[in-house]
Amino acid sequence: MNFCSHCGAPVSLKVPPGDNLPRHICEACGTIHYQNPKVVVGAIATWEDKILMCRRAIEPRYGMWTLPAGFMENNETSGEAALRETLEEAGARVELGPMFSFVDLPHISQIHIIYRAKLLHLDFNPGEESLEAALVSEAEIPWNEIAFRSIDYTLKCFFEDRRRGKFDLHSTALSIPAPGTFR
Repeated sequence: MNFCSHCGAPVSLKVPPGDNLPRHICEACGTIHYQNPKVVVGAIATWEDKILMCRRAIEPRYGMWTLPAGFMENNETSGEAALRETLEEAGARVELGPMFSFVDLPHISQIHIIYRAKLLHLDFNPGEESLEAALVSEAEIPWNEIAFRSIDYTLKCFFEDRRRGKFDLHSTALSIPAPGTFR
């Protein structure tokens, strides 16, 4: 950040009084610009024994598979974001269930929240950010083409929970991937 979004004057990076982290501070108006993590929210939507997945039409990870998910907007709940993103990414309407996974990604300043959900009908189509939306069984999951580690983690937890007949809330923190390994 180079300039204040409040008054347009230059900002400098320093620790404000009473804080312990460097922040962008406007020298002219004194506005402190806080930068906080982004929240990605989505759904693992089911129909019988299959789940809804989308093949990405955008970067990052163009052409790879993921669950319908995206950035939460201001003035919406995480549940509302999951419903909206499922509709935007896959053209699917769902009944939202409980939160299923919570993944911290501190190296990219994000958290990913995935809810369990049930498809309300089979009338779905890929949105602008998806090349394809499809119902897939566990055996059909393209494991080598999963876009993000948080989705890989969520899917593995989901299928394990389904096998044992009890769904829990899963939480983990993913660190920076080693060069040449799964993102």
